[in-house]
Amino acid sequence: MNTNTITKISQIVFALVMAIFGLFHFMNASAMTGAVPAFLPGGVLWVYVSGLGLILAAVSIITGKQTKLACNLLGAQLIIFVLTIHLPMLLHAADEAGKQGPMAGILKDLALSASAFFIGAKSA
Repeated sequence: MNTNTITKISQIVFALVMAIFGLFHFMNASAMTGAVPAFLPGGVLWVYVSGLGLILAAVSIITGKQTKLACNLLGAQLIIFVLTIHLPMLLHAADEAGKQGPMAGILKDLALSASAFFIGAKSA
């Protein structure tokens, strides 16, 4: 397989994962509402908005339309998740066992953010 084929397959897999995460936001919105920072009004609305962002970024990557913009916005969204959801949960965890979930979320979203920025940079 040549490099272009591997790159395109990797981008499609990444986009499908983002789309699935976006669908999860719609399927489990009430359960995710607790993760919305208290300073944001609207609760469940933000779960839907972030889910829609994930799905739209996936569509953009797959279609090749506005991919750079979509990936930069996706990368920013994931960093916002790290700073407003996972990091506060990590800092307020009661014990070491309680830190494992938020740390996994931080690492996952940082890796996905880096991947989004990379795809966006390659799409310029």
